[in-house]
Amino acid sequence: MSNNNVSYNEQVSLESGVDAAQENSSIPASVSGGLFSADYKKNEDLKEMLESNKDSQKLEAMKRIVGLIAKGKNASELFPAVVKNVASKNIELKKLVYVYLVRYAEEQQDLALLSISTFQRALKDPNQLIRASALRVLSSIRVPIIVPIMMLSIKEASTDLSPYVRKTAAHAIQKLYSLDPDQKEHLIEVIEKLLKDKSTLVAGSVVMAFEEVCPERIDLIHKNYRKLCNLLVDVEEWGQVVIIHMLTRYARTQFVSPWREDAVFDENSEKAFYDSEEERKVEQVKPYIMDPDHRLLLRNTKPLFQSRNTAVVMAVSQLYWHLAPKHELNIITKSLVRLLRSHREVQFIVLQNIATMSIQRKGMFEPFMKSFYVRSTDATHIKILKLEILTNLANEANISTILREFQTYVKSQDKAFAAATIQAIGRCATDISEVTDTCLNGLVLLLSNRDETVVAESVVVIKKLLQTQPSQHSDIIKHMAKLFDNITVSMARASILWLMGEYCEHVPKIAPDVLRKMAKTFTSEEDIVKLQTVNLAAKLYLTNSKQTKLLTQYILNLGKYDQNYDIRDRTRFIRQLIVPNEKSGALSKYARRILMAPKPAPVLQSAFKDRDRFQLGTLSHTLNSQAIGYLELSDWPAVAPDQSVRIVEVVEPVKETGAPVHGKSKPGKSSEKFYSDSEEEEEEEEEGSSSEDSSSSSEESESESESEENSDDSNKSSSSQSDSEKKKKTLKNKKLQQQKPDGKDRKQKNGNAVKGESRSESESASESSSSESSSESGSELDSDSDSDSGTDQKKNTRSKPVQSTLVTKVEKKEVSLLDLDDFSPAAVPSPKSSILSPSLLSDLQGLSISPTQSALQASSPVFVPETSHELLHRMTGKGLSAQYRFTRQPCIYGNSMVSLQLTLSNSSDQALENIHISEKSSTGQNIHRFNAIERLEPQASVTVSMGVDFNDSTQAANFQLCTKEDEFSVSIQPAVGELLLPITVSEADFSKEQGKLLGMNESSATITMTPENVSSQSVNRKVVSVANLGVIPSSQENIHRFAGKTVSSGCLVLVSVALKDPDAVITINTERTVMGSMLLRQLKTALTNSDP
Repeated sequence: MSNNNVSYNEQVSLESGVDAAQENSSIPASVSGGLFSADYKKNEDLKEMLESNKDSQKLEAMKRIVGLIAKGKNASELFPAVVKNVASKNIELKKLVYVYLVRYAEEQQDLALLSISTFQRALKDPNQLIRASALRVLSSIRVPIIVPIMMLSIKEASTDLSPYVRKTAAHAIQKLYSLDPDQKEHLIEVIEKLLKDKSTLVAGSVVMAFEEVCPERIDLIHKNYRKLCNLLVDVEEWGQVVIIHMLTRYARTQFVSPWREDAVFDENSEKAFYDSEEERKVEQVKPYIMDPDHRLLLRNTKPLFQSRNTAVVMAVSQLYWHLAPKHELNIITKSLVRLLRSHREVQFIVLQNIATMSIQRKGMFEPFMKSFYVRSTDATHIKILKLEILTNLANEANISTILREFQTYVKSQDKAFAAATIQAIGRCATDISEVTDTCLNGLVLLLSNRDETVVAESVVVIKKLLQTQPSQHSDIIKHMAKLFDNITVSMARASILWLMGEYCEHVPKIAPDVLRKMAKTFTSEEDIVKLQTVNLAAKLYLTNSKQTKLLTQYILNLGKYDQNYDIRDRTRFIRQLIVPNEKSGALSKYARRILMAPKPAPVLQSAFKDRDRFQLGTLSHTLNSQAIGYLELSDWPAVAPDQSVRIVEVVEPVKETGAPVHGKSKPGKSSEKFYSDSEEEEEEEEEGSSSEDSSSSSEESESESESEENSDDSNKSSSSQSDSEKKKKTLKNKKLQQQKPDGKDRKQKNGNAVKGESRSESESASESSSSESSSESGSELDSDSDSDSGTDQKKNTRSKPVQSTLVTKVEKKEVSLLDLDDFSPAAVPSPKSSILSPSLLSDLQGLSISPTQSALQASSPVFVPETSHELLHRMTGKGLSAQYRFTRQPCIYGNSMVSLQLTLSNSSDQALENIHISEKSSTGQNIHRFNAIERLEPQASVTVSMGVDFNDSTQAANFQLCTKEDEFSVSIQPAVGELLLPITVSEADFSKEQGKLLGMNESSATITMTPENVSSQSVNRKVVSVANLGVIPSSQENIHRFAGKTVSSGCLVLVSVALKDPDAVITINTERTVMGSMLLRQLKTALTNSDP
């Protein structure tokens, strides 16, 4: 059962229960009148149904009970009746019982313990859902006495064939650890085993267990780092969040900082092609070069910026913020701005993180400033966060726009938001000196506002601004003194009093009058206003004692008997300080220096200024205080730790004897190459590493529909996934064509097309990976097998590895030497000219400047048939005849195309003009057309080349061959053997690949051979004449082996002929089962017929 079915069945079970509960709402009150109300008869009915002998009644009862649980009702009273059915043989009933038990096992532990033996038996149940549910219930019983049983069950489940059960085991690890932390060492062993699991279903859960149990054990991640990076895109969304946060912490401990001044961000850490040894020796200080594994993480998380899950986007954003080079951070911006269209709760978290980012890097979000404009429908806390961000983004260029926006906000009916806006204006005035005066004048105008909150906040902000340059703003202080009587908010009145006292020397006439007014109303003022009144009196006594001595004594006497002890204490202190008497100490001498000391201007700064000490996207960052369980990000290491710890050694895999799991898969390499070419370095370090860095779906095989000839669309989609990878081969052949000038325009056009096509195909391959990963079967390989073994298996299982690391490296190195653009040959009026000779192509094919040889290599064809096929008869073509033949060479127009040579002849007595192929193709195959032949003289011939992508199908390619006056419908029907390209492989690798393509991927037949066909030469000649295969050297005389790959998708095709006198067994192994059966029929015919 696939994983899709697992989740679907579970969902159906739960939904059926909910539906049943919803149906109950329409039942009359006498029947559905509350399960646990005073009507106990309903309870009894359900119990009777559960004790019935009929499964249908039990099932109905359980559906109702689960429906009630879904509505939040308490159904714990039915626990004894439900638990009796735990051993039921009905699968649907058992599922619902386990859903119930998971909910109430922790509450009814004693009763649940009575069924322990049943749960243990259920762990062996054939149904993976039952096994998983039993383990979930077992781990929900929080009784220390069953810890050993839970431990044993978790260990067994961790080796289960079903990834769903292994996922449940990972969840149970956390429950067991919280119950008994002493089991930590045993649980770490299980976690280590599960971390090697290749299933995307398990990855997120086991990393969550790792974070819960042993987050400090970074050494467990080393060998699995690359695998987790490559599985990430296929893991379910919440697993992605957990893995990303863990990998963020891991990267901060294993890689050096990319934020250095001398950083070099070439993803290929190899030296430039033309560097000489002498130049390398001259370099004294080695500049920073990003670790390939560091780049691998950034590249593989980049597609997740497009995730529909906001938590995933937020997790990737924080990863880039903490790990990426600063020049790559702009990619975060659009993704976070996109999230602002989401729900209010999401907006709050995203805006908090943007506020923190915008303090350090204003330029990132400045182009999207309009996205942070406040809307009338926003909640207050959202408005304030947007206000914070706008203030952070303010600079000399945009301050006028922002201030105009703020003027509107000040008029808002939301008082808290209006007050926050005034504070934001004050911050802008402090940060940008050019607008300080403008802001002050605007704030002074707000002092006449009818709203007390606005006026009060304006006074407080003006007070802070005036501290920066008080001597220039005495007029503002006087204006505030005039408004003092009208201001009723205590904080505003206190601020004005503080300004009067602090700058009383600038307003010597006004300050005493304000003190006089305060003496009248002292007893009715708020405490904060009284304290500032006492301060004002003391300062005026020291600076202008003649006018204010009596007033000061009066106020000090009032304060001496005030109800608030703070005011009484302050009054006594001030009296002793400023009024000298016999008891006064030496302190009174310094009263003026103490009270009138110059005070530093307050710094108006963002509330998010110090939040960057917490990791973005965490609860601690949101609360601005360290939450329980928060793991701090470590500083970058000065020297990078040994990167060899992440290299996984390749070991020989054990051959599978069972039928492989079938599911549509894709070539994983193409999606990697979209982001970076840094995999070259990993391929040079060890052969297996780059294979492990392929997509997780490599453990699945590719199956085809039997109706391949008619399923044009499906063939096209599968071939398009591998196009981007195969286009690299064309570089070798195009070097020969660069001297021909007549293809310039087409070169540029086709070159751009190749780039765009490669990009789109890579993206489609990446997007399809999640659907593939979810189709893993319950019969998946045992996770006990070492993941290193799986690495080697990945390298060879699928069609992709035929595009070997050797070929990749050759083309990567040649990029700087060869022209990347496509070339379309012009027609040359020579009847027998060939575009590329077989020997020249084989020379190009064998080019290698790589020191490492790969197991699978492309080779030149063993046999090239000279037979031509008629495309257009001269009678039908009105004098134009056409013949085609398959050259069996790699096509220079595209790696997924079959190369064809077309001979056009004019048998009429008039010249034919503008011979070309119409752009319309009735069957939809991708056809590379030859350049139009402007004129073909009578009795002349011309040979041109073209390419057709048959999508690994024998379906004919239909198109129109046109002249200036006429159009002729023609078709090219390929034999199945012409859809292959030969490869060379060692005998051991051949056997290993053959072992992976068993079951439905194998076709075989026994035939009786004629005596003249038994010789090795005869067998080889017959096979290679039928199919374009490479001959594999064999140590056994009676077994002949041949290997090739399909042109379009690159799937392996392995053919072996075992001679057993007088019979022979033909075996064909390939994922393309339809092609395999067709090829088998043709080989049977060829080997049973004797040569004339």
